[in-house]
Amino acid sequence: MDNYRFGTADYLVLLGVTLLSTGTGIYFGGFRKKQKDLKSASEGTRRTNFVSEKIDEYFMGSRNMKLIPVSISLIGSFVSGVTIIGTPSEIYHYGTQYSLIIVAIILQGLALSYVYLPVYSALQIGSAYEYLGMRFNSSIRSTASFIYVFSILTYLPIVVYVPALSLNQVSGLNTHLIGLVIILACVTYTFMGGLKAVVHTDVWQVAVMFLSLIAIVVLAIYYSNGLGAVFADAEQGGRLVLANLNPSPYARNTMWSVVIGGFSYWTSINGCGQVMVQRYMSLPSLKKSQTASFIFTIGASIFVALCSFMGLVIFSKYKDCDPRSAGLISNNDQLFPLFVVQSVGHISGMPGLFLAGIFGASLSTLSSCFNTLSLVFLEDIVRGFFKMQPSERESTILIKSCIIFQGLFAFLLVFLLQHLGGILSVCNSISSITAGTSFGIFTLGMLFPWANTIGTAVGALSSVLLAGWVSFGSQIAAASGQLKSQMLSVSVKGCVGNVTEPEEPWVDQDQVFPLYRLSYHWVGPIGILTALVVGALVSLITKPTDVKTLQAELISPVIHRFLPRECFRSRNLNERTEESLIRLNK
Repeated sequence: MDNYRFGTADYLVLLGVTLLSTGTGIYFGGFRKKQKDLKSASEGTRRTNFVSEKIDEYFMGSRNMKLIPVSISLIGSFVSGVTIIGTPSEIYHYGTQYSLIIVAIILQGLALSYVYLPVYSALQIGSAYEYLGMRFNSSIRSTASFIYVFSILTYLPIVVYVPALSLNQVSGLNTHLIGLVIILACVTYTFMGGLKAVVHTDVWQVAVMFLSLIAIVVLAIYYSNGLGAVFADAEQGGRLVLANLNPSPYARNTMWSVVIGGFSYWTSINGCGQVMVQRYMSLPSLKKSQTASFIFTIGASIFVALCSFMGLVIFSKYKDCDPRSAGLISNNDQLFPLFVVQSVGHISGMPGLFLAGIFGASLSTLSSCFNTLSLVFLEDIVRGFFKMQPSERESTILIKSCIIFQGLFAFLLVFLLQHLGGILSVCNSISSITAGTSFGIFTLGMLFPWANTIGTAVGALSSVLLAGWVSFGSQIAAASGQLKSQMLSVSVKGCVGNVTEPEEPWVDQDQVFPLYRLSYHWVGPIGILTALVVGALVSLITKPTDVKTLQAELISPVIHRFLPRECFRSRNLNERTEESLIRLNK
């Protein structure tokens, strides 16, 4: 790839996207006057539960954000550079079975809209972990928030380093320089503009992401043998796999593992992750939050479909000469960047547009993490755990200090990643494990009325230990060569020079502990199921919660029909109060 380096047009495209992102944040944070929406009262604007309206504006956009920008921001927050780079590589090496993740995305959209969002909306929370304090106690809330902070801090290097490493292969730019630019841009506009800056910047970044991906797909097909040839090559190469009904939990991608594991992962992030919940709660009503969830589901599905199709296009190009076998790349994540520079690199500005798309995806996800973590730090740790009540000025200092700290911490980890092998996979595993545990805790609270604090704590601890054991055990087994690769075969018959097909050493997997051989898709469901089963059983044993003492708003409406009448006392009282006020106003 040394023959492919950025030209002037590429640098201009990349610089333009970076300046546009930073400029949007500065505009919303420093130059645009905050205006109150006079319609908010009639539309039922959510309550303010922060220390002041200024802080509420910074974190929640005064809970009166516009539907379309927030919906697009949800897509940008979840779809990172890792998704753009990793999905085509997954399809190239393991086939299209993974594309059924789209079914999981659709299912999580339904679950989110009808199970989780109604609870958040009824309680009008700012932090997702505020719910746990209401449903259980402050200890569960603090524990979950600390777990979240830890998981986000370990996720930051993934967001920055993986795209930076791949983009280094395209542009020749220093990895640390790419990471530094991403971090500085995010810190700047998140620091100044808060959620409004992050959301409106996400709109531009998502637009660039879609534009770059669509442009590359169209041009790649144009310069290839056509769309029909892409699918013909995929079928001949064994990549068209959509109905793998293999019941074995050891197979990497089956219909069961992809749909069930994908549903667990996407729902845990979208339904219980503070990054997403914060955006849903920034909208003025439940109906708009549900509409945003629908738009997010459609947008994310389209994006994943494009990335999956890109994997087939890449396979069509390299069907006779696998790039890694030929020594053109050293890592599978470099496959898509290599394809871009070799297929459309001769078109001025196209590598720059591709880099801008990856860059924008990283900026979007990273800025969301910065903004969200500062909210959790203030609300759940400073005010929730330490029981401190900082003033507006003190809160502002804490918020912005937290953002700067995250930027420094992210850069430090990116620097360490290049010199300490294995940390990246560890960080990724930690994020997956903690997401599953959090999902289990929230689901236990919303769908199991008898769940108590002791049961929830024991369930969460059991979930972390079992999921961590399976995940890290699998990684150790794979690193030591005890697990057999499930990659589909590749060809080198069309390579120039003396290139031999990769030979996989014989491995007796029967000697490996069964849980270590599980597909990575099952780690999340194992953690979630453990939290639910253990939490529910321990709660029954240790004096279950008296359901009659619960407020109906704390439980998902899908099981309201099973709750006793006493749970609806506060709701009936509020309704009678509202009716009385209406009569008085008349």
